Amino acid sequence: MTSYIKRHAESTVQQLSNMFGAVLVAGPRQVGKTTMLQKLTAGINYVTLDDLILLASAKEEGNTFFKDNPPPVFVDEIQKASELFSQIKMILDREHKKGQFFMCGSQQFQMMQGVSESLSGRVGLLTLLGFSLRERYGVTDNTPFLPTAEYFAERKKTLPEISYDDVWQMIHRGSMPELCENSDFDWQMFYGAYVRTYIERDVRDLSEVGDIIKFARFMTAVAASTGQLVNVASLARDVGVSQPTAERWLSILVASNIVYLLRPYSNNVTKRAVKTPKLYFLDTGLAAYLTKWNTVDVLKSGAMAGAFFETFVISEILKSYYNKGIVEPPLYFYRDKDMNEIDLLIEDGGTLYPLEMKKHADPRKRDIEAFDLLDKIPGIKRGAGGVICLYDRLVTLKENDRAIPINYL
Repeated sequence: MTSYIKRHAESTVQQLSNMFGAVLVAGPRQVGKTTMLQKLTAGINYVTLDDLILLASAKEEGNTFFKDNPPPVFVDEIQKASELFSQIKMILDREHKKGQFFMCGSQQFQMMQGVSESLSGRVGLLTLLGFSLRERYGVTDNTPFLPTAEYFAERKKTLPEISYDDVWQMIHRGSMPELCENSDFDWQMFYGAYVRTYIERDVRDLSEVGDIIKFARFMTAVAASTGQLVNVASLARDVGVSQPTAERWLSILVASNIVYLLRPYSNNVTKRAVKTPKLYFLDTGLAAYLTKWNTVDVLKSGAMAGAFFETFVISEILKSYYNKGIVEPPLYFYRDKDMNEIDLLIEDGGTLYPLEMKKHADPRKRDIEAFDLLDKIPGIKRGAGGVICLYDRLVTLKENDRAIPINYL
């Protein structure tokens, strides 16, 4: 039996349960939501709506469901019975107790009908993704990533040794707990089963997808676009579906936390900035499986190596914010009509921190030339930036901008 790997989100769940009557953990399937919550709620009632008898009871006898399963209670797969949210609201408004309901599901909060209407102000929200790099290496520091001198000084105290080959192994294998914990698990068989289960269960729950073969092809087309601006017309053309269908299918991938849309940065002055988001697959292993990069070697030397490296870094930074309970991380990218681009902007306290991602190990000043664009936009305060890359030391490239090794994520 594999030992339990402590999740950074655990302390956030405990904090939320002291603040709210209910806690809801969302995230893709098989990232460890149930395992983490079962560990944190040991000793209280547990019900799963995967059980068809319990599901029928939740849907048809919602007003007595919590008499049979009294709080404090952990309800798994809550998205299957949104009818329960109004019951939870009534109980919380009557009892005024904290930490009474723990819930998890594989859809984003916005898509769980009833969360925003029924439980506004009563529920603490958290998104859980696969293992972060820090969790895999036993790093306890769970500070959200920010390229400041203070952040780097703190992280340096618990810096793991990560080799070039380790990075590409992690990118290729992905961050699903079962694959990380069991090196003998076959990668192809695991993701093959994952895609099939995801489409047959989650996708059908979310929408009437008639043609599951085309939906699988659509997932592959989206995976091949990771790190690029969203182009729905092109995706629709590639798969042979209408543009409205492609838009609906993309929203399903976003709602089930398979894909993340990074918003473009804009303020009143940045009129020339593009308005289209960039898309990123949240698990690089799943993206590699779909796009048939079947070995580490073909991936790291292939045409999409740069896009996969960027996708991995974005996903790791995102995890550092999600794990602290930050539901909408302040992450953006910048691109203007002249094709000038900055891969990532992190906004903190009115300051923008610019970052580039490069898979090479020889960072140069030219990698950060685009940062000067921010200095020309009135009203923007620019903080320290850097190039996240495969160089092995934290070094200054220019003033406050550094080459940032991957182990500082």
